[in-house]
Amino acid sequence: METTSNFKKTFLLGGDLEINRMGYGAMRITGPQIWGMPENPQNSIDVLQTAVELGVNFIDTADQYGPFTSEQLIAEALHPYKDNVVIATKGGLVRFGPWADINNDASPQHLQDALDGSLRRLKSERIELYQLHRIDPKVPAEVSFDFLAKAQQQGKIRHIGLSEVSVDDIKLAQQHFQVVSVQNRYSVLDRQWESVLDYCKSQNIAFIPWFPIGGGMVQLEEKLKDIAQRKQVTMHQLALAWLLHHSDNILLIPGTSSIAHLEENVSATTIELTADDQKELDGLSSLQ
Repeated sequence: METTSNFKKTFLLGGDLEINRMGYGAMRITGPQIWGMPENPQNSIDVLQTAVELGVNFIDTADQYGPFTSEQLIAEALHPYKDNVVIATKGGLVRFGPWADINNDASPQHLQDALDGSLRRLKSERIELYQLHRIDPKVPAEVSFDFLAKAQQQGKIRHIGLSEVSVDDIKLAQQHFQVVSVQNRYSVLDRQWESVLDYCKSQNIAFIPWFPIGGGMVQLEEKLKDIAQRKQVTMHQLALAWLLHHSDNILLIPGTSSIAHLEENVSATTIELTADDQKELDGLSSLQ
């Protein structure tokens, strides 16, 4: 008889925040192309409130989702926040149009303005997890890291995370503060950052994959679809379940503006994967 794999349901972020590993990414509650307010703001509020009702207690956003509207909607939907709900946000980008029009700015002045703006919009005195959205090639990383460390010392930030970084980037940041999370692109179909995941696991750093389904790899997608059909789940659910089983430091933040899709995502936590299932899914990367 095959052994069914189990996975840890929670992760201790930064050593003091126990969060459920199925979280929610609040990028898609904004308008089209992540720009402006959605056509129906109440729907976004309903999705956020339903997420918490379903047991989600980790919500990830950024000041540039909207810009600013995602944070505003989160506060409208959830403030005052329940004691166990962790709102994570990010700073270090600037936008002047739709999502493709993005510029780095991790200068101390911009990060100061971004952090203060997030605190104001989220109606918080402290950001529980503040993440550097990107290392800015125009600003020495140490300068950005020093600002974040000082903001943490001032009590504006509880924990600090990074996004789109290498192992060397993480090690450099660790000379300035405790890195508690890393967000990199990663999925069952896209293992480019496996070395970062491994390093994070060795350091008890949360690894938060964005684009957790992958895409654009037709041969792999067809194989994933076949396995999902065999297990009578959606391809999306199977990809999320694989991440939960793959490494217990992975936190998921699938985003959606649909309550039905949200419920489908959360139900991925109930999918059982046998040892053979995991071996088959692990092997998808060898097809790349």
